[in-house]
Amino acid sequence: MNTIWPPDLTKNSDPKYIVLIQSMRAAIRSGELPQGQRMPPVRELAWDLKITPGTVARVYKLAAEEGLVTTEVGRGTFVSGGPVAGSLPEDPLLRSVRRGMLDFRAVRVPEIGQEAVIRSGLQRLAQSPAMAYTDYPTSETDRAARAAVAQWIGPDRAGPLEAEDIILGMGAQNTVIMLLQALLHGPNPVILTEELGYPGVRHAARLLRAQLVGVEMDAEGIRPDAFEEALRREGAQVLLTVGDVHSPTTRRPSVARRQEIAALARKYQIQIIEDDCHCISRPTEPGYRAICPERAWFVSSLTKTVSASLRFGYAACARDQAALARQVAQSSFYGMPQPILDLSAQLIESGEAERLRAEAERSARERVKRAVNILGRWDISWREDVPFLWLRLPQGWRASRYARACAEAGIDIKPADEFSLPDGRAPNAVRIGLNAQESVAVYEAALRKMDALLARPPANVDL
Repeated sequence: MNTIWPPDLTKNSDPKYIVLIQSMRAAIRSGELPQGQRMPPVRELAWDLKITPGTVARVYKLAAEEGLVTTEVGRGTFVSGGPVAGSLPEDPLLRSVRRGMLDFRAVRVPEIGQEAVIRSGLQRLAQSPAMAYTDYPTSETDRAARAAVAQWIGPDRAGPLEAEDIILGMGAQNTVIMLLQALLHGPNPVILTEELGYPGVRHAARLLRAQLVGVEMDAEGIRPDAFEEALRREGAQVLLTVGDVHSPTTRRPSVARRQEIAALARKYQIQIIEDDCHCISRPTEPGYRAICPERAWFVSSLTKTVSASLRFGYAACARDQAALARQVAQSSFYGMPQPILDLSAQLIESGEAERLRAEAERSARERVKRAVNILGRWDISWREDVPFLWLRLPQGWRASRYARACAEAGIDIKPADEFSLPDGRAPNAVRIGLNAQESVAVYEAALRKMDALLARPPANVDL
């Protein structure tokens, strides 16, 4: 009888870990590996398949993240019968903060009067006889919003834009997923990205069943030599990269670096999705779409500058390719809700969105200054216009243990492993979101607690 598990790795030229994880998924789906089955120890399976233990460990880690297996300390790895068909992560992308905890995990727009502005805008729309809210949205009814977005982005960041270059989505995450749906193809699609990245990147790759490959970074982001090596090795279709602000490290690629990356994208015929969702300022340096408009897509939203509740994201599409992405959007949800389209267009055209953005940037600069004054003696990366810090921990602390200690003190932060890729390594660091929704007194008190903890590492360090 033919069996799926264990696989014969000699009969397939694909990377061994890909063959192994695909075989495991198929065997669990078919019932050949039933729920509760104990998987072989890493070294034993590596010996049987004549591969390295590191390859097996990588596959077990991927399987655990997909919910296929669970690992119990001292007992081993067991088939969980998890979500094979979707291979989706168990943890939500946005985690609720427990009552009584201060949220220094997320990057949240400050409360700067936008609720009153949004309520007033909705009232004006409700009283306007010209607004129709009974039919499906179309490319005609969202034109005003697309034209407003083209004006909002401006030519400096993404090159000359018209309404026809813009597609709209329900936030930047949804917009990125739509672009990936439009651009990825084949049975084993590959996405390249930074070796550390926003968790939404991993969620998007899992949702689309794409392989996510990290590219080594330096002080300016993705290294061109590492990028070219990955292009030669992986045959990737898309580079999903940051715009002006890399989360979690705050790094920003120079124009010269972007030009190097763009030249390699042209050489290897790869598309670039530039996710600029964490930028709250108005940089004038050209982004990837301004440098190579024929294969670069610029994505952002109003989430970090106006309101996260609007779920208003957008993309400036690569030249002459907007129709492809628009078809994906229409196939997914017909179009954005008309009231949100009209309200967002109104906020941009009236200047209210820009006023709120400028106030959000001012608030971030003030919070960064306070944070640096308190935590500046530690090894932190920060920028005046970025609402989070990257803290490399001093000797005596491990990221997971420091995060637990902060949680015990009532403060929620993100350890580095939440930004690492499935096959990547996490540095000994944490990201601290600079919560502008708390009062200055509460905010500074939390930072002082973090500072005091850093000064008192535990006697025994987790290994």
